[in-house]
Amino acid sequence: MRSWQTEFPSNPPLTLSVNVTAKEFAHPGLISDIVQALEQSGLEPSTLQLEIVETVAMRDAEKPEGVLRQAKSLGVRLSIDDFGTGYSSLSRLRHFPADTLKIDRTFISRMDIDADNRAVVCTILALAHNLGLTVVAEGTETLGEVNALLGIDCEYAQGYFFSRPVDGETALHLLRTGLCGERAAAHAH
Repeated sequence: MRSWQTEFPSNPPLTLSVNVTAKEFAHPGLISDIVQALEQSGLEPSTLQLEIVETVAMRDAEKPEGVLRQAKSLGVRLSIDDFGTGYSSLSRLRHFPADTLKIDRTFISRMDIDADNRAVVCTILALAHNLGLTVVAEGTETLGEVNALLGIDCEYAQGYFFSRPVDGETALHLLRTGLCGERAAAHAH
């Protein structure tokens, strides 16, 4: 990621999101591992985002919040992944040190033609924005979904509409050819 940031400078810079599993989250050396990785790579902490699924992030008040606050103190960004599928406590969410909510794909799916899904996405978006959080819509697969998200001011989306998961070499090719993000910009209106 650090070499890609150097080769493809942008504002904001490219970021790396890393899914943290429940087992990894419980590892006592997680924070020291993150510190070591940041030092070895030279990556700015603000360009690293840890993604923790909602069920792990919200289940035990003390352990997750302590670890996450340590990560935040390093400057690392935090994301609650698969939001809407667990049992979030709104009182906990407003004090949680997250930067981003990632709305689970089950709500994004067909939101352009399913009023209930659209209502859930609009509600989560309003909640997140009122708490000062950024929103990412996961599992965006169609132009209709992208346009529906643009229509409600969702700032980020990810999914097969933009690209299937790719290896590092393919991602580098997409960066070099300028195809990252151009498909959506060319098709969304």
